[in-house]
Amino acid sequence: MTDSAVRVLIVDDQALFREALATLMEVQPEIEVVGEAGDGAEAVRRCAELRPDVVLMDLRMPVMDGIAATDRLRVAHPEVRVLALTTFDDDAGVFAALRAGAVGYLLKDVSSARLVEALVAARRGESVLQPSVAAKLVARVARLPHDDAPPPSSPLSERELDVVRLLAAGHSNREIAARLFLAEGTVKNLVTSVLAKLQVRDRTQAALRARELGLC
Repeated sequence: MTDSAVRVLIVDDQALFREALATLMEVQPEIEVVGEAGDGAEAVRRCAELRPDVVLMDLRMPVMDGIAATDRLRVAHPEVRVLALTTFDDDAGVFAALRAGAVGYLLKDVSSARLVEALVAARRGESVLQPSVAAKLVARVARLPHDDAPPPSSPLSERELDVVRLLAAGHSNREIAARLFLAEGTVKNLVTSVLAKLQVRDRTQAALRARELGLC
């Protein structure tokens, strides 16, 4: 564990899953598991006590579900990033979680390496989406009228277009770097440039705006 390890609160109503995930994450030097919660209400209380960087939030829980808890955390602790980790990728859950303020949405079959990468990215405020979830967002936007989408502040370069297409497919910076044979720092700079040109705040909005503009 390093001094800059991501402080993580695991929220899930299945104790065995929480314990297994905590054990898996605790051996990762980039991650520090600071606590667990069994429902959304407990998650809100524990966030006030523990001040995690990222909350790994299940969505279907008793007492208070993950959607309601995410919405409360967005208001009470806007500095805390919520990353949905669930079994389901139904449209209603995906869009409700993102509307409530989750910075990402992953399924529980995600690999441990991908989860660690997602937690690190989430602390930076990056949106992290399972490819199937990114596809749902793109498909939903494809059904919307595009007349109101503002044009980019300046044209995207060919490399930026490559990046935004992979970003819209749900790939992380590391995966984009590997596919384009670039340094991860270069990809980070390209993503920053894409966000500025598309006049959006995060990767999810960039993917949606790019689709509205017919860029991917």
